[in-house]
Amino acid sequence: MSVATRNGTGPVDAPVAPPRVVRQRRMRPGLLGLAVLLIALGGLGAAFAVTSVRATGSYLAVARPVEVGRQVSADDLVPVQVAGGQGLSPVPAGRLDEVVGKRAAVSLTPGTLLTMAQLTDDPLLGPGQQQLALGLNPAEVPARKLHPGDKLLLVSTPDGDDDRPAGAATRFEATVIDAVTSDDDDEVVVYLALAVRDVPAVVALSSQERIALVLTEAA
Repeated sequence: MSVATRNGTGPVDAPVAPPRVVRQRRMRPGLLGLAVLLIALGGLGAAFAVTSVRATGSYLAVARPVEVGRQVSADDLVPVQVAGGQGLSPVPAGRLDEVVGKRAAVSLTPGTLLTMAQLTDDPLLGPGQQQLALGLNPAEVPARKLHPGDKLLLVSTPDGDDDRPAGAATRFEATVIDAVTSDDDDEVVVYLALAVRDVPAVVALSSQERIALVLTEAA
């Protein structure tokens, strides 16, 4: 090849550098497939997150305290919007008519979502039964938490002047209706269903702090 000089002199032969060839790197098919899979999974994850946030529903929440055994009214409940709800079983707001008139199987606390397990149509007291409340120290409760339907055996304990053997203790069968722990955890109130004939004796023993509770069957 000839190259012309700037001062007008004749062309000068000069060597020409060959063009540089840039080698293209080939992507392995396995890495390409992995990249496509990660992109797809990222898109699915984003779609699931958006769906979870948008999947809100209207459910029933407790608006004011409802004692165990009392019938639930419409004023006791309020509809609330809850996002997601996976793992929960609250009552949809559209089923309000189904729950009004049912009795609270446990104490209903304001600000909590209502579930069907907290309601019952069954009478809490059977024929020939009355309800009794016992205030106990936490150490006197036979389980970390008592549930409605738990079966208890109430056993009289001897007083200081009682020389009778332990086998002569009086026993009473009872069923737990509810159990409530005070805010400072100093006392647990257990609501029991007992036979009418046993109530006077249990009240007398309780006033003397001469009664012990034994859990015989868990609900």
